[in-house]
Amino acid sequence: MSSDVRGTITSEVEVTNVSVHGFWLLLPDGERFVPFAEFPWFRDAPIGKLVNVTLASADHLYWPDLDIDLAVESIDHPDRFPLVSKAGH
Repeated sequence: MSSDVRGTITSEVEVTNVSVHGFWLLLPDGERFVPFAEFPWFRDAPIGKLVNVTLASADHLYWPDLDIDLAVESIDHPDRFPLVSKAGH
């Protein structure tokens, strides 16, 4: 029986750590921190749903259990993607 070499990433994207402040995503080009202050819809998500994330393309993440799509650029530059709510309009 043969196993992968130690240290080989077997998934394209992985949640590596979760804290009260946010969570870390490991992507092919590096690790990103996703703060709950900037991405509040993840704050109350159950861990099982939070870690079920796919890399739909090189710059697009999708959480099917939460029905959340997110551009990687929005994590890198949240100021370019202000949160705007249309609730109540």
